[in-house]
Amino acid sequence: MDGEPRWVHPDVTATRVPHIRANGRRVRRDQIDVPDSFGEGVLCLIDRNGSFPSACSAVPLAPNKLLHTGPLDAYDKTQAGIYLIDIPEWPRTDMPHPLGRIADRPDEDGRAWVTTPHIKQLVKLVRDNHLDAMPTIHDSFTGKANESLFKPFYEATRRARSELVQIGGDPYKAYKTRLSIALRLLWPKRPSQRSPFWRPDWRMSMVAEASVRHWTVAFKAVQEGHTLIALRNVDQAIFWTPPGTPPSTYRIGTGFGEVKAKFVQAGETILEGDD
Repeated sequence: MDGEPRWVHPDVTATRVPHIRANGRRVRRDQIDVPDSFGEGVLCLIDRNGSFPSACSAVPLAPNKLLHTGPLDAYDKTQAGIYLIDIPEWPRTDMPHPLGRIADRPDEDGRAWVTTPHIKQLVKLVRDNHLDAMPTIHDSFTGKANESLFKPFYEATRRARSELVQIGGDPYKAYKTRLSIALRLLWPKRPSQRSPFWRPDWRMSMVAEASVRHWTVAFKAVQEGHTLIALRNVDQAIFWTPPGTPPSTYRIGTGFGEVKAKFVQAGETILEGDD
């Protein structure tokens, strides 16, 4: 239910190639080739900072137990949880499906479970005439919505990052590791891992909120005329742009939600990904 996008433009070729880092670690990288029909330009690699903790600033969650609320005539914005919906058609080829990988994994009836951030996203897309109609909600488990439950956590991690990013080195690495562990404790990968919480719906909602924000900013850039080449996970986007001109929809900086931008030539493109 995370809805992370792993999309490459259908007219672009992405090839996985092996690479050995300076520390000897073996990884796979994506080499991207852009056809001449895209015109002159370079690849602009966008890397968002702190996508997951940033999403905690206003992720809609149900703090208490989810109740089985069944089929719904419409989305109730006072509630949050998980919803079984039909996957809507997305005819555009210049943007990935707004539900990301969820759209690639429907059940035998063409339905999928989604969390509140994606339901809210679909509502906005219908309102703005990018989708014809809101999909039917066939089943649901919901509770009273709260968008500030994780805000204290967000504020604390933002303050810590602003201090430690300047220091760098081991303190910053330790911060990133502990931050990842804290968020993963909502839904540990190993059943044997001890955790004071067990809320997969919170974990999936948080990742979904980050995915929705990632997709939305990229979509705004496409609407302004930029060419999106690839959209990866919740922090990487690649555009085909004139040199030195990142899309204005992104804020350059080191803070949460801000981005780093790097320009490279097509054919030299490399996006790191662990084996």
